[in-house]
Amino acid sequence: MAGHSKWANIKHRKAAQDAKRGKVFTKLIREITISARLGGGVAADNPRLRAVIDKALSANMTRDTIDRAIKRGVGDEDSDRLEELTYEGYGAGGVAVFVEAMTDNKNRTVAEVRHAFTKYNGSLGTDGSVAYLFTKRGELHFPPDTNEDQLMEVALEIGAEDVQGSAEDGFLVITAWDEYLRVQDGLIVAGLKPEEAEITYAPAVRVELDIESGPLVYKLIERLEDLDDVQNVYSNADFSDELMQQMEEQGLI
Repeated sequence: MAGHSKWANIKHRKAAQDAKRGKVFTKLIREITISARLGGGVAADNPRLRAVIDKALSANMTRDTIDRAIKRGVGDEDSDRLEELTYEGYGAGGVAVFVEAMTDNKNRTVAEVRHAFTKYNGSLGTDGSVAYLFTKRGELHFPPDTNEDQLMEVALEIGAEDVQGSAEDGFLVITAWDEYLRVQDGLIVAGLKPEEAEITYAPAVRVELDIESGPLVYKLIERLEDLDDVQNVYSNADFSDELMQQMEEQGLI
């Protein structure tokens, strides 16, 4: 969990920067629209839509904005032009990178993604080249002051796969991706509300980076996340606290 926590800190900083530029809202609206198009506009009957609505509300998106995106997905044919795509590749140091995108122009998107990989000493691979290194799952994060015994008891009783962490770093409840919402609901009913919850792709093993590869991988991920068509970026990079401090002190990030 330590590795996850470190990368989560980087993600949170990046999310705050993106929010200022409106990128987070743009990506969330696109996801809401596609989710409504594919599974219908009723969140109770569409787990994917409900998950992204929860994320949008956590990002302080208004209900009116969410409702407009749902209506667009259900009733606007323009949303049919959006396609969901994934890209896989390797960054510096052999780090695996898995990218989820939504686009109305595949040629534009693949060119932008390939350019990002090339610019930062990486390479875009073929389908399946790194996907096998990741597992799709639900993750629910709880703060350090959470009652560990209660969390463990409730989470495992309602079907979570594992509970990790400590009173020092906080706790992580892991679920099968298709059980994520049910487990989240059960925890909330028990008075255990996560501070963050998401469906993600978790790496089986992490690659520890050094001062040479670290800045390249960091900038690759940052660049990919900045692309308008990219929704999510996952990697098995392990940025240690020491490395992050080194990179910041040397002005490499």
